[in-house]
Amino acid sequence: MAGPLLQTKLHIPRRRHGAVARPRLMERLDRGAEGVLTVVSSPAGFGKTTLLTEWLATGAATGQAVAWLSLDERDNDPAVFWTYLVAALRTAADGVGAGTLGVLESPQSSTDAVLATLVNELAAIAQDVVLVLDDYHLIHTAEVHQGMTFLAEHLPAQIHLVIAGRADPALPLARLRARGDLVELRATDLRFTAEEAAAYLTGAMRLPLTAGDVAVLEGRTEGWIAALQLAALSLQGRDDPAGFIADFAGDDRYIVDYLVEEVLARQTDQVRSFLLETSVLTRLTGPLCDAVTGGDGGKAMLEALDRANLFLVPLDDRRRWYRYHHLFADVLQAYLHDEEPDAVAGLHRRAGDWYAASGERAEAAHHALAGGDTARAADLIELMLPALQRGRQEATIRRWLAALPVEVLRVRPVLSIGYAAALMVSGETEGVEGHLQDAERWVSAPEGHGQPVGAPSAGMVVVDADAFGRVRSAISLYRAGQALLSGDTAGTIAHARAALDLADADDHLSRGPAAGLLGLAYWTGGDLEAGYRWYADCAAHLERAGHLSDVAGCTVALADIRTTQGRLRDATNTLERVLRLVTPETGPVLRGAADMHVALAGVRIERGDLDGARRDLTTSRELGEHAGLPQTPYRWLVASARIVEAEGDVDGALALLDEAHSRYTADYFPDVQPVPAVRARMLARHGRWAGALSWAAERGLSVEDGPDYLREFEHVTLARALVAQAAGDGDRRSLSGVVGLLDRLQSAAEDGGRTGSVLDVLVVRALAEQVRGDLLAAHMALQRALTLAQEHGHVRPFAEEGRAMAVLLKAAAAKGTSAGYARRLLAGLATGDDSQPRNRGPASAQAALIEPLSPRELDVLRLLGTHLDGPAIARELYVSLNTVRTHSKNIYAKLGVNDRGAAVARAQDLDLMPRPGHRRPRTGSGPDR
Repeated sequence: MAGPLLQTKLHIPRRRHGAVARPRLMERLDRGAEGVLTVVSSPAGFGKTTLLTEWLATGAATGQAVAWLSLDERDNDPAVFWTYLVAALRTAADGVGAGTLGVLESPQSSTDAVLATLVNELAAIAQDVVLVLDDYHLIHTAEVHQGMTFLAEHLPAQIHLVIAGRADPALPLARLRARGDLVELRATDLRFTAEEAAAYLTGAMRLPLTAGDVAVLEGRTEGWIAALQLAALSLQGRDDPAGFIADFAGDDRYIVDYLVEEVLARQTDQVRSFLLETSVLTRLTGPLCDAVTGGDGGKAMLEALDRANLFLVPLDDRRRWYRYHHLFADVLQAYLHDEEPDAVAGLHRRAGDWYAASGERAEAAHHALAGGDTARAADLIELMLPALQRGRQEATIRRWLAALPVEVLRVRPVLSIGYAAALMVSGETEGVEGHLQDAERWVSAPEGHGQPVGAPSAGMVVVDADAFGRVRSAISLYRAGQALLSGDTAGTIAHARAALDLADADDHLSRGPAAGLLGLAYWTGGDLEAGYRWYADCAAHLERAGHLSDVAGCTVALADIRTTQGRLRDATNTLERVLRLVTPETGPVLRGAADMHVALAGVRIERGDLDGARRDLTTSRELGEHAGLPQTPYRWLVASARIVEAEGDVDGALALLDEAHSRYTADYFPDVQPVPAVRARMLARHGRWAGALSWAAERGLSVEDGPDYLREFEHVTLARALVAQAAGDGDRRSLSGVVGLLDRLQSAAEDGGRTGSVLDVLVVRALAEQVRGDLLAAHMALQRALTLAQEHGHVRPFAEEGRAMAVLLKAAAAKGTSAGYARRLLAGLATGDDSQPRNRGPASAQAALIEPLSPRELDVLRLLGTHLDGPAIARELYVSLNTVRTHSKNIYAKLGVNDRGAAVARAQDLDLMPRPGHRRPRTGSGPDR
């Protein structure tokens, strides 16, 4: 985040003197604390905050730690919101959120990773915690609402969430209500009853009112607490309270205006002026009030207002910071604008000057904008940009810059570049080019003017000279990014080279991304060697800049390229070197470590080292999502699916791929192996060619297509599906087109140095020739594939093809230059039928079932016998709740039961899981262990 956290936002408001006891509401809150979510929702002035403060202070939340967060408009930036939420939690539970903050600070973090890490950290808290979010109605960002929905649906049992605001939060309240996980208090609940109104007016306020007077006031205000409080203030010292009460009527807005006017009229001129002038402030403290009013008694005045209960809310225990009740502040500001409109700008200017002198640029910019001083606001925003960008507060940057007039932005190239960057990082391209052009016109010197390119021009405004020096390079860099997103490889290369030419030799944070974009362009175009060279240069610059987590992200790409080139040993060496960088012997594990293990698992799977792959996937999970980049979850699931397939659980593997597809996070990397294509390939391998061909039709694939690197994997998958169809229905007529497609793909892959792709094509070619009945051609294709595979130890492309490949390998093992390698592959296939399940658990028990449980179903069954609920089982297995439910239904069907308890009892009868008090050694292993 840019700037320090405001600790006053984390402070539980102080109890009010003379608060009315409300046991009926306390009981509702107590009941809610046993569930997931309590919502306190009503218009302003119904005592939401006071009620919660009383509940927390009077022991209603006994035994529970309390985390409080008062929200404001600035919390609509997701990075700011989650940083403050974690900070609030850390006031209740020491140490919680350290991993989450690490994810938030990473330049490549995602909301999914932030939330998964937070939930895991909350699950580790031993004590009960009540988390209160006050003024949630100020949050309107969809991304924050989506994150809060995830949090509410995955909260550990010991965490209870309370949300208070003027409107219902944009959360799935109906679903929570149906599950019994929601307690709601609304305006009808919060209104003072007749008894509570009497207790307040005649007890707390000590007004000499009759029961009739109280009844009239309660009836006129309909129990609206703010109106009753204003009426009580107006009644103090009056000789004829009954007359005042009789004259007072009207709708809600009129009542408030009327009563505030009454309250203000009863104050001295000094107090009235102080209230109006300081109403421009969102927070009040003595020195700040003095700066705004020009007086010197701000501290004493605030203390006097506090004692008089004049709608002042303390924000800390030391009575240094306060705020006005929102409703009161709204009316004060309306009076100020009506009575002294010319004074407003000056008040904001003095407030901004005080904040700027105190180092709080964000507050200073807020007041500059509110006071109409957009030039001053722009200066401050430009100085804040580097910190905001480091904190990934793109939403805040966009909010600030959108508030500036176009004519102010256009003369400030640093802000124009900042706007373009914030849009692109947020995944938007509309408007980017306009901002780049605005910046460009100030750094392109007209011919004949003799002005050095990049020197400040007349009419241009620059506050951050260092940032201005990088503007020209940044323009080219973001144009390269735009070109890449639009598929313009040539444009990407041209702009990225220009960015490199314009960047200083030691400007690693400019040169690194530019080199990376060049690498991506060449990689996308199929020139993997050039792509590797430039991406390695990117990684080197980032390593010199100390951005090791970004180096890890680059290394995943480098390993992917080497794998496509068939160079598995090189991929392993590259990954292991960077793994040592991000897992130092001393100090914390850095973000990206989890990615290194997932990438290593992928390489080990290719080499047939499934045990090593399982260990890497387990280590990745143990490190947690905070140690991974946004792509880690879906890559983890794809690798796990390949292992589960190897164990014989095809349905389980397909379910994992479905989950991977739902969690796919796009980035600038070319998606050369789309998850749906991986799934279609798996379907084809197991004879389910209809589903694979349906996918191919949706993708518009044809055997007549020309080679295209970005669709190379998809085209090989189409060929594999057609081979499976021919093997299944005996119709070999389509295979001539398949062979032609494979010829074109092989030639293009050989020209591009993509040995891994050549191997992929040759394996399918061997299977195609086998189905066609040309065993000599099949043997020749297999021999070539074995020769390529042997150098770097490729195993999985052969092993995953099961029985058909075993037949070919047996022939190759009898003779030929690669006979020894073929025999090794056969040994790995064991029975020669790799498609059959290798179920875990006692064989006799599995045999007793009509249909055996798959390995993944056994995993779910084991966890059904624990205390974990559905969401917790999903987190344990790294899958969605829907996937867990699907497996559970399959388990119930196979065991012949209808519920969880019966499933566990039946499994214990069959000795598929131990009975309570008995333990047996667990056999087998998997990526979830």
